[in-house]
Amino acid sequence: MNFELLDRALTFAARAHDGQRRKGTDIPYIIHPVTLAMVLLEMNCPDEVIVAALLHDVVEDTPVSLAEVRREFGDAVAGLVEAVSEPDKSAPWEERKRHTIAALRDAPLPVKLIACADKLHNITTLARDHARLGDAVWSRFNRGREQQAWYYRQLVHSLLHGVESPEAYPIFARFAQAVHNLFGDDG
Repeated sequence: MNFELLDRALTFAARAHDGQRRKGTDIPYIIHPVTLAMVLLEMNCPDEVIVAALLHDVVEDTPVSLAEVRREFGDAVAGLVEAVSEPDKSAPWEERKRHTIAALRDAPLPVKLIACADKLHNITTLARDHARLGDAVWSRFNRGREQQAWYYRQLVHSLLHGVESPEAYPIFARFAQAVHNLFGDDG
């Protein structure tokens, strides 16, 4: 791991997300991309994947542009960040989620790994908050439990689609199990 690059990316992400909190909590937002980077670092992912995980929400959720990410971290990182970012946050929820599901279906493995780490952390924190708060947790979101269940179940299928030897990447099974644990069986 190039620790100088990691430090630059972490500083960049921390500044971009300064003052932001995880949805419905007092938890500083930077905890989320750092968790993703740690998961992907443990999986021995390449540097550009780990850096892109740290930066995965800067274009989507802060004033930082993709051009800035490209200038600071290069084409490979910028391409990964772009691939895991929603293109139009002003579009309706259903349209944005259908786009994400479709885009991830045939995405390259590094994109799937970043997205899976992202969604795994999201559902893990959601399940923990659900255990503590019950169904009141759904009020944090634009859509309720049923729509969230649909979205996460579809993500499981999209993320696994086309992955040769998914058993080599236990993160996919962890994500599928977390979705099952929170939402139960399909249908």
